[in-house]
Amino acid sequence: MKETAGYYVVKQKAVPEVLLKVVEAKRLVDSGRALSVQEAVDEVGISRSSFYKYKDDIFPFHDNAQGTTITLTFQMDDETGLLSDVLKIVADCGANILTIHQSIPINGVASLSLSVQVLPTTGNVSEMIEAMEAKTGVHNVKIVAKQ
Repeated sequence: MKETAGYYVVKQKAVPEVLLKVVEAKRLVDSGRALSVQEAVDEVGISRSSFYKYKDDIFPFHDNAQGTTITLTFQMDDETGLLSDVLKIVADCGANILTIHQSIPINGVASLSLSVQVLPTTGNVSEMIEAMEAKTGVHNVKIVAKQ
């Protein structure tokens, strides 16, 4: 059976600690704060074998998102100006809004789908999504597609 590469988008809290430490070690080496892989893994507290096992398979989402389109889905309370606030978060991050689809609110809550083009000048997509989730009245922000 041929193994194919599969990709998943998961929240940081669902990622095992060793993988997060691999990302941190890579950042230390790339930034020059660690002069060697050994120094980086010693600082974050993992083995070199763990680093080399996972280094090519884990990376921060924002580092891989540039030049792509992501589609987000979420629910939002039916409040005046809330959609405008969410769209401002996207604009402030420097992403380009391609499509917006909003259902008719039922029981005061609307479902939305938002397609966003991530440009080379776009800020951190993870932070953009966190800002959307932190907005009072916005619920369950999820990435459903990345193209």
